[in-house]
Amino acid sequence: MKIIERKLLRGPNLHARKPCLEAVLDLEDLDEVDSNTLPGFVDRLLDLLPSLHQHYCSPGYPGGFVERLREGTYIGHVTEHVQLELQSLVGPEMRFGRTRMIPGRPRHYRVVCAYRVESVALRALDLAVELVEAAIADQPFDVEAALRELRELQDRDAAGPSTRAVIEAAEQRGIPVLPIGEDGALFQLGWGARQRRIDATLTSETRQIAVDIAGDKEQTKRLLSLAGIPVPGGRVVSTLEEATEAAHALGGNVTLKPLGGNQGKGVSTHVETPEQLQHAFERARACDSEVIVEQTVAGDDHRVLVVGGRVVAAARRLPPSVVGDGRHSIRALVDQLNADPRRGEGHSSTLTQVPLDGCTVDTLAAQGLTLDSVPEASRAVCLRGNANLSTGGVAEDVTERLHPDTAALCLRAARRIGLDVAGIDVVCHDIGQPLAAQGGALIEVNAAPGIRMHEWPCEGAPRAAGRAIVDSLFGPHDDGRIPLVAVTGTNGKTTTVLAIEHVLRRCGRRTGCATTEGVFIDGQRIMDGDCSGYWSAQVVLSDPDVDAAVLETARGGILKRGLGFDRCEVAVVLNIAADHLGQDGVETLEELARVKSVVADAATGAVVLNAEDPHCVAMAEGVRRGAEIIYYSMDPHHLVLARHLRGGGRAVVLRQGSIWLQGRGWAHPVVEAAGLPITFGGRAPHNVANALAAVAALVALKLHPAQIARALGEFSCSARSNPMRMNLFDVAGVRVVVDYAHNPAAFEALLQSAGHFRPVRIVGVISAPGDRRDEELLEVGRICARHLDEMLVFELDEDRGRPLGATAEVILAGAREVAPGCVAEAVLPVRQALRRALQRCRPGDLLVYGCAVELEDLHVAAAGAPVLELPQAAWAYAGRPGFAERGQDSRSADALAM
Repeated sequence: MKIIERKLLRGPNLHARKPCLEAVLDLEDLDEVDSNTLPGFVDRLLDLLPSLHQHYCSPGYPGGFVERLREGTYIGHVTEHVQLELQSLVGPEMRFGRTRMIPGRPRHYRVVCAYRVESVALRALDLAVELVEAAIADQPFDVEAALRELRELQDRDAAGPSTRAVIEAAEQRGIPVLPIGEDGALFQLGWGARQRRIDATLTSETRQIAVDIAGDKEQTKRLLSLAGIPVPGGRVVSTLEEATEAAHALGGNVTLKPLGGNQGKGVSTHVETPEQLQHAFERARACDSEVIVEQTVAGDDHRVLVVGGRVVAAARRLPPSVVGDGRHSIRALVDQLNADPRRGEGHSSTLTQVPLDGCTVDTLAAQGLTLDSVPEASRAVCLRGNANLSTGGVAEDVTERLHPDTAALCLRAARRIGLDVAGIDVVCHDIGQPLAAQGGALIEVNAAPGIRMHEWPCEGAPRAAGRAIVDSLFGPHDDGRIPLVAVTGTNGKTTTVLAIEHVLRRCGRRTGCATTEGVFIDGQRIMDGDCSGYWSAQVVLSDPDVDAAVLETARGGILKRGLGFDRCEVAVVLNIAADHLGQDGVETLEELARVKSVVADAATGAVVLNAEDPHCVAMAEGVRRGAEIIYYSMDPHHLVLARHLRGGGRAVVLRQGSIWLQGRGWAHPVVEAAGLPITFGGRAPHNVANALAAVAALVALKLHPAQIARALGEFSCSARSNPMRMNLFDVAGVRVVVDYAHNPAAFEALLQSAGHFRPVRIVGVISAPGDRRDEELLEVGRICARHLDEMLVFELDEDRGRPLGATAEVILAGAREVAPGCVAEAVLPVRQALRRALQRCRPGDLLVYGCAVELEDLHVAAAGAPVLELPQAAWAYAGRPGFAERGQDSRSADALAM
């Protein structure tokens, strides 16, 4: 068995709305081998991973998977469950998975598993294959070593408990979360202009100067003291002599800590003797060249969490300790303590393992003990002088007991330092009494405080500290989202996206837009190339200048990475036509429609569907509850429209040359189609359809029809605004249409439009990508032969799996099927083909350059002749004044009939 392919689907995908690892397994000799036919395999597998007994699988109850194992299931399915269980044993429980045989590929199975940490999921798959093979072959497999490896990856790459508490709180409120960087701590909450950022518990509202002050313990004490807040006396020293003088002046029982320390590093408490002072000074100096010597305040260590101007939680922190049993050494007792599954290295778990370091040795020595001492039964042994959770301490929630005066002091301290999120360290005997009455004090103010002690206390009620941080960043009804329109389909995506973006920008929105031509922010291109996938969506949604996004969402991006967003406000599905079939496991139009339906499934506000495309209409069944379906159609009498309108739905239709928004018994005019430049005076039906889709999406965003009409009337398919989408040029009296058309449906639409220009002749310079199936290439040839008087077939620079000339030959074969006498030839270099075609054209002819890649090709082929772009507005006509503004309901016979 071997893994031959793996993909991380980071967003909603064909399998689930959650991130998934998709892999292809070649089962080799294990193909068609059932688990129950392998002697001893099931028992060996369960011995290695006893927790598999809890898996549900298809029976739907614990133990269901074991039943399947004993009844007999295929090995790919077993590998899926093992991979999920390995992930679950080192991190959050993972249960979603599926395994299916790949049609037409014997021995190959597609395995899909949910994940939270990419590195863990990938390595868990490798280990799952090894474990299953070991169980089959009755070979040893070190499960503990595998889990140690996975835990290391989990600790290294997963978000820590504090960060996890914040992002889970954001997700519960429906706020989108985008990871930034690789350290698992920096995240963006929300999109575009409404985003906030967190780095653990630092937020985008945290001021750097406040963080700097909090990092300087002496400066912090000075500011708190000026505010009348009780703090311990002390001073900063840099030599042992100065430390000795300070300790003497403070009464002899002091605490030493580095000036810029954190997490309890280098801190020594209850220092009294000269020997202790020297040792404590050296420990502190190892962390910072300057050391604070201050009075030791008697009492317990407490942490009060202040978020957004209110006290959220309070906890009593206790140093790590063990209780003797008269039999085990302290070292052994600590090992038992660290075996608690809640304890991990550093901050990756809810509790931290207790280190056996110099501080532990010193603390034990003060009690007359060593690591090898065997304390008597019931004797409590303190392991450290401080109660920091980062060195093994534990916490008890005391929020309800916090005295109001102390809470007020903590709020004042956070404001004085200037922190929006602050951890205030308070030492006192009783947190329920005022500090002054018991000699208590505020010891420190911490920026970026850990919140795991509040979210997961060892005793007492957990506090929603992460939720409090999220609530401080976003108002009660603010989900951090900006309007997002996702457009998919086979043809027309780029034009529709740009039309929607243009209208939104003209209506005052700062737009972000991603298409196959690049990424645009507020109309300015910031990236070139095909930007219709996951990463391009992330670029747009992470830009702080964007307050509305329109994303072209192509098949390839969905299959390779999933969607670049968890959901959208409006989804638009334009059409489903033959293109890319035979690639990435998509063989049929139905399968291609399933890929595109991932976008429709992501919409929560509205889904715009082409009523004339049965594959689009079928997607209506899977639309989320609460999302409106808005159909559009060039045929106002279409049966799908009639049913939808009778049911109270809305639609955008073309009626007598005009675009109308229509409902049951009413209709509102929007704009005359021929008045839109992109329709070339109505001569480009496919762009009329694109305009209908754009209007429907904009209506779903609650724009007024008059706004839509005015702005859409300014949008054209020029070489600047929409390159290689029906761009029209004049070259020495010959009109040239340049278009990206590269599949049969696109060529049919392009050439139908070309015929509406009434040329003397139509000459085509055409091609198609070589990685398309022969069936599609032949159909391109047939379509072109029906519409063109002469055709020259070139080839793209990339061979895409075919030898030079092979793609052109298949296209020409299709042309000869329908027009044996067709004037057609292969001229493989595109510029040579364009040059030859221009030479053959005469004034009045129309040259169609299809499957265009670069406009520069036309300029070079023109050989110095001027290439003048023709304004599309000249092909349109101004609609009747006030058409979109009239706003009356139309009670026409057509409307009433529906």
